[in-house]
Amino acid sequence: MSAGRHGGREAIDPDVDLHVPAQRAELDGARKWPVLAVISAGGAVGAVGRHGASLLWPASEGSFPWAVFCVNVLGCALIGVLMVLVGEGGRPAHPLVRPFLGVGVLGGFTTFSTYALDIFQLLEREEAGIALAYAGGTVAGAMGAVWSAASATRAVLDRTANRTAAR
Repeated sequence: MSAGRHGGREAIDPDVDLHVPAQRAELDGARKWPVLAVISAGGAVGAVGRHGASLLWPASEGSFPWAVFCVNVLGCALIGVLMVLVGEGGRPAHPLVRPFLGVGVLGGFTTFSTYALDIFQLLEREEAGIALAYAGGTVAGAMGAVWSAASATRAVLDRTANRTAAR
């Protein structure tokens, strides 16, 4: 997804968009190594968090995979907050914050592959109703989470800015 306009604010994808010169520059020459390092470190942190959630909240065979569902929806909500905080309103952020948190931590935390495998396994066990609820619920929950978290973050920031301006 390329950068675009949304509600008068820039919407920025958490991954590097090679169509945007400033983001493309992140991967030029020696500048790519710190970016790759923070993405790798963040990915490890996120993957450990997701694995921990699966251990704490295991899904029994034929049941709704609540841990992966919640991880994916929570991760989408957090990416909505992050993108508003680092990608909108001209707020300064270290250039490695977005790759570390957005691509690394949240990319490692959320999981499309486990989601797809869970659906496949539910269908293999002839649990079509649960598979359909999980497939649709995850998409709806994830989209709703990123939108509502981004909207709520904008509202809080706008309210804070208005209070500061009124003083």
